[in-house]
Amino acid sequence: MPVASLRALLDEAVEEAVSAALDPGVREALRRASLNALEAIPRAERGAGGLVEELRRRVRRAKEEAAARLDHYIEEAMESLRRVGARPVLVQEPREAVEYVAGLAGRGPVVFSKSMTAEELGLRRGLEERGIEVWETDLGELLVQLSGGKPMHAIAPAVHLTREEAARLVREGLGAPVPEDAAPEEIVAAVRRFLRGKFVHASLGVSGANALAADTGAIVLVENEGNIRLVTGLPPVHVAVAGVEKIVPSIEDAFAVALLEAINAGLYPPTYINVIAGPSSTADIEHHRVRGAHGPRELHVLLVDNGRREAAKTWLRDILRCIRCGRCQWECPVWRVAGNHWGGRVYGGPMGVLWTAVTEGVEKAAALAQLCLGCRACDVVCPMEIPLSRTIRRLKRLAAEAVH
Repeated sequence: MPVASLRALLDEAVEEAVSAALDPGVREALRRASLNALEAIPRAERGAGGLVEELRRRVRRAKEEAAARLDHYIEEAMESLRRVGARPVLVQEPREAVEYVAGLAGRGPVVFSKSMTAEELGLRRGLEERGIEVWETDLGELLVQLSGGKPMHAIAPAVHLTREEAARLVREGLGAPVPEDAAPEEIVAAVRRFLRGKFVHASLGVSGANALAADTGAIVLVENEGNIRLVTGLPPVHVAVAGVEKIVPSIEDAFAVALLEAINAGLYPPTYINVIAGPSSTADIEHHRVRGAHGPRELHVLLVDNGRREAAKTWLRDILRCIRCGRCQWECPVWRVAGNHWGGRVYGGPMGVLWTAVTEGVEKAAALAQLCLGCRACDVVCPMEIPLSRTIRRLKRLAAEAVH
């Protein structure tokens, strides 16, 4: 680990985090959102009752099993996906994914639902650079797209924006008649009106996946806005993007992941849980199965490696249990003043440091680790019991050994 490179990365990390922490708008938005989240999550846990611990145990077991035999479960998932009529592709790095999806998209428009893995791949920007019209349909992601920034939380990507800033972005970016003092309800209504036509005329819908069941090829998606159902149901072609760590052994495990993520996002019960196992089909004529009914006629599934399979063989394997609930972010004192401006290019907070190590390299993550306070709040709340602070300390040691 070259010392000069490490110092440059550290200087960059400090500058970005401090700049965000000194921005009064970002600070106020994060304060409001953190207060709301830290009330909502315990309320959701109380609502789920004894189910919480049962889900934690089940999902931990499933994730540990999948990480321990990752190549086996990748192959099983790909076989199951083919069996239900989907087209699985294992992609090693971002460029492959962008080229594959661009080949399916035509001129667009393409509609996206929220996916941090797609953000990791630079998928939206890659399509836009090729002249393809692309729209995020998750409200938070759309606001991030209009702002030209990056998502600030795994579950709530526009958490750094106040309602006043959201109103301005919708007014200027979409041409919607939204007043400066618009209530959230008015902003949501304006976005809904704008996106309806995009859903209907889209050539391609791109979604993420909360979990993918190896035994059946079923993709499970959890949401509250209803946009995922439109993204995955209206366009003629659907592309699901999933890191290989999203694979779990069974469909029951996949449902458990979705429920546990909803609880830890403070959104229990979730409004919608979607299960997708192949393209749309009908067997209403002589019980003969025809693919491509009212929904997509094609389903492509991009299983993303980008460092994950290598991580499964190393001391970074624990982060593959992560369900991206964002719980560690809400509890982290550094994240609560800097948002995803600390933790990495895509993923932020404690989990972001480790995901950066997996997807962008240990050197960059070691520099980011220096800003961790070591308070261990992330360890206390992580439903997967990932040793976040211990792994971050290991990254700090690697940096110290390089310097000395």
